[in-house]
Amino acid sequence: MLRLIAFLVGIALLAAGLAWLADRPGELVMEWQGYHAEVSLFTFVVLLVAAVSITLLCWSLLRTMWKSPAHVGNVINRRRQKLGLDALSSGMIALGAGDKAAATRAAIQARKSLPNEPLTHLLRAQAAQLTGDRTTARRIFEAMLASPDTEQLGLRGLFLEAQREHETEAARHFAERAVSLNPKLGWAVDALLDLQCRDNDWQGALETVATARKNGQLERPAADRKRAVLLTAQAQAAEEADPERALNLALEAHGLASDLVPAAAIAGRLLASRGNTPKAAKILQRTWSRAPHPDLATAYAYARIGDSPRDRLDRVRQLAALSPNSLEAPIAVATAAIEAHQFDEARAALEPLIPARMTQRVATLMARIEGEQHADKGRVREWLARAVNAPRDPAWTADGFVTDRWMPVSPVSGALDAFQWRVPVEAVEKSEGDVLTSKIEELVALGMRPTGNDDNDDDQDQGPVNGPDVPDPEAATAAAERKADLAPAASKPPTSAAARAKAEDVTPVTVPLTSGRAAAEGRKSETTKPAETRNKRDSSSPRKYVAPDDPGADAADLDVGGPLRPQRA
Repeated sequence: MLRLIAFLVGIALLAAGLAWLADRPGELVMEWQGYHAEVSLFTFVVLLVAAVSITLLCWSLLRTMWKSPAHVGNVINRRRQKLGLDALSSGMIALGAGDKAAATRAAIQARKSLPNEPLTHLLRAQAAQLTGDRTTARRIFEAMLASPDTEQLGLRGLFLEAQREHETEAARHFAERAVSLNPKLGWAVDALLDLQCRDNDWQGALETVATARKNGQLERPAADRKRAVLLTAQAQAAEEADPERALNLALEAHGLASDLVPAAAIAGRLLASRGNTPKAAKILQRTWSRAPHPDLATAYAYARIGDSPRDRLDRVRQLAALSPNSLEAPIAVATAAIEAHQFDEARAALEPLIPARMTQRVATLMARIEGEQHADKGRVREWLARAVNAPRDPAWTADGFVTDRWMPVSPVSGALDAFQWRVPVEAVEKSEGDVLTSKIEELVALGMRPTGNDDNDDDQDQGPVNGPDVPDPEAATAAAERKADLAPAASKPPTSAAARAKAEDVTPVTVPLTSGRAAAEGRKSETTKPAETRNKRDSSSPRKYVAPDDPGADAADLDVGGPLRPQRA
């Protein structure tokens, strides 16, 4: 509309100008090299305007002809770009839908229309991955590394391909290169940290955590927790070889995460070995109040070198008072009381847990009390039978993997700080014989091993030499099988506690409590030896006992009776 108004205004002005010239006639005389020309002013103006118009028209035609090839090329390019963009759009949709044929067609069309577009490379690579052509995908990703615009995309693609092919070294190389290229890449930092933890590269993992914290990929609490776990892993590895370095690492880890049990236990043991009992007690008490654990109780009991069993019992009472509602508190008191031969106090500590909170450790400790205080083999067997059906005790658990020793990463998923102190999940169906076998193995792991010698195994009236006799695992298994055979013939419910315990149905469990390959092999060899070989003992060798709730105890070192041995020297 504005253009039309401007055109009409221009025509009106031109007409007004020509009318003005027509009302004022005049003569224009021109002489040039003997030529003489006379023309009116109005005619001259009209001719001048016509000449200028013709000149502009010719110039426009010449310019159009000169630029026509470029114009034609622009039209073709615009059409090609439209086709390429349509191919990219349809290709991405096909990839999301999983349509291999459509994605391949779109990738071919995009390559023809937009061969240098980064999205074309991505579409081609992902289409090749969708069709299973890994070689083409890797070749395309490698070509992306040559351009700064697509280098990060190529590194991620190559990293994912290396992970699919289980090429750990190649995946770590691509992740390290991506982090060095752009530290703000979250996937690269997370992947590098995961691979470093799997390779036990704790120092490299600490540097990666610092990089993630610096670039805002980790909040301070999460970064401090990860750093504490990594420092604890270093301290755990250096505890035997370099105690000084292990102590410094454990103290730093405890400062970052006061509820991290392994860090406090390592720091407490090392400080106690140096005679710094007050500082060790302070650290152990601080962590115990947040996360009670048997390792903390053991380290606290032996925090002062040279203490008598009664002194250790007094110390454990003080520690247990910090968390009286915890299951570990009465168990720790009972263990120390048994060592100090204060059996009544041990029984009093465990009685509130029976039967509502009774676990395998509680039943095993009650068996020890009955055996060491009264040498009552019947009561010992009764408590062991109850331990078979008792709920499991807490253990270090991560991704379904159960162990008695804390580890910084999960052996299943490789996740950092995955282990938690909790009761393992029990949800598999087993036959009664398998359940009994696994329960017997758990009792062996908890510390119940047959004692005595060949000469008095059959004499049930003879008292124990260095402690009460405990039923042999093979004999317990045979008795359980006989019980299962005779169970259908029972006409009335049993009345005694032992009979009721034998008549109870065995609850299926999942994974037996193990302490790694070494402990498993030790239990296997212990339970498969003949009874005569297992029961032989050198009477001159001192008897020793490792607490049944000690997660670091091996089956070959366990016995009933004798002093409590600390986990670590």
